[in-house]
Amino acid sequence: MLVESDPHQTRVAVLEEDQLTELFVERVRERGLVGNVYKGRVTRVLPGMQAAFVNIGLERDAFLYVRDVGDDSHGVHEADSGEGSGEGGGGEEAFHRPAAAIDDLLHQGQELVVQVVKDPLPNKGARITAHVTLPGRYLVFLPGVQHFGVSRRIEEEPERERLLGLIESLESPAGGMIVRTVGEGHDNPEFASDLQYLQKLWERIRRVGDKAGAPTLLHQELDVVLRSVRDIFSFDFEILWVDGVDTYERIVEFVDQVQPDLLGRVRLNSRDTTLFKRFRIDDEMEAALRSKVWLKSGGYLVIHQTEALVAIDVNTGRFTGGHDLEDTVLKTNLEAIKEVVRQIRLRDLGGIIVLDLIDMVEEEHRQQVFEGLEAQLAKDRAKNRVLNISEFGLVELTRKRTRPSLERLMTQPCPYCRGRGRIRSASTICLNIRSTVLELENSLGGGELLLRVHPEIARALQQEEREILDELREVFGGRILVQSDSEMHHERFDVSEI
Repeated sequence: MLVESDPHQTRVAVLEEDQLTELFVERVRERGLVGNVYKGRVTRVLPGMQAAFVNIGLERDAFLYVRDVGDDSHGVHEADSGEGSGEGGGGEEAFHRPAAAIDDLLHQGQELVVQVVKDPLPNKGARITAHVTLPGRYLVFLPGVQHFGVSRRIEEEPERERLLGLIESLESPAGGMIVRTVGEGHDNPEFASDLQYLQKLWERIRRVGDKAGAPTLLHQELDVVLRSVRDIFSFDFEILWVDGVDTYERIVEFVDQVQPDLLGRVRLNSRDTTLFKRFRIDDEMEAALRSKVWLKSGGYLVIHQTEALVAIDVNTGRFTGGHDLEDTVLKTNLEAIKEVVRQIRLRDLGGIIVLDLIDMVEEEHRQQVFEGLEAQLAKDRAKNRVLNISEFGLVELTRKRTRPSLERLMTQPCPYCRGRGRIRSASTICLNIRSTVLELENSLGGGELLLRVHPEIARALQQEEREILDELREVFGGRILVQSDSEMHHERFDVSEI
């Protein structure tokens, strides 16, 4: 793990086998809200949608679904309890209870304690829940709910039973708890210490909430540095490199509290070269913003994000393999699925993802690729679900999204194409110029026409689209001048009489 921080942003990179697989960026002015606990006020109840809008003090009201509302102001955890704001959510056991109608549970003006589970998007408010979860190092504390569970990622049944017995023996009248993935192999002292800290934290939140009016921030989740150390850093990591003395000291103090056995793996970068330059992370980040990703074999992926879904296409490209086409296809798909999952994690893609593999004829090959995909997805901490390969070679999967993707974080819509991803061709613009100028024929005097265009359009009018310019000059008696203006938008042009 690499941690690099400056006065404007903090970046955390996770490398597996020397490959960048996860990246977390938190800017001072754009800090995420996931995990924050607020006292909010209901502004509107929508029975038709079984949802409500809640003012928690942000620019847009937050959105609350009926299944995320409890019978009391602190909520009942009826759905997937997740790992709070920790491991992407969804990694722990879920529990349910019958849902009531939203207008039976909430009314306009009501105040309640809620927690952010999804950051706001440009056109959507934050998604919130009344089922507050407080993640610690080994446990997730569930205030007000007597439920006990173990992370689904802990698969060995004897260990699951052991852990369940341990946490059930802990006295916790204030709520239930779930053992996090990193709790595997640990014993009562660690769990008891974690629980004590989380119970005190919840009591502090409740005390502030009882006195405060709505909307008010009651508890702010840890910043990206300490959150990453708490949720990700473990004995699986060889080393945690840190740039900056202040950040290093904060991490050392935190690790000493939550996992002192890992202190020896935290190192301060003493070189003049920053960590992200030293490990070429900036180059990887730049590549992660491109739509095309090359594979070592010569094949490539094309990744395209839309509002509705993410489409990922696999192509053989320059890879021709041996004499057997089916074998070439299998090798490309097997290589591709590893890179696909790495890109999903690195770009933090969420929602519906459709993977278009190269068509495979043999069922055995399809199954081999599908099992390989499942194995790669098992490394992802975010909750995901994958469907079998269809007869068209498509794989549909869903991945829980809590924060904006890397693309949304680091880019903005193109002012030229307005999000289309393409602009009008030079020939199309030249034809538009022709029709516009011809419409002006009867309304102009006898002066010359000045046609101000982008340099690329000026070149096209002088070369491949010369016939259009010749036609216009014939109509207007040669009274047309073309001026190249680099400040002009590629698609815009200006016609004036001089």
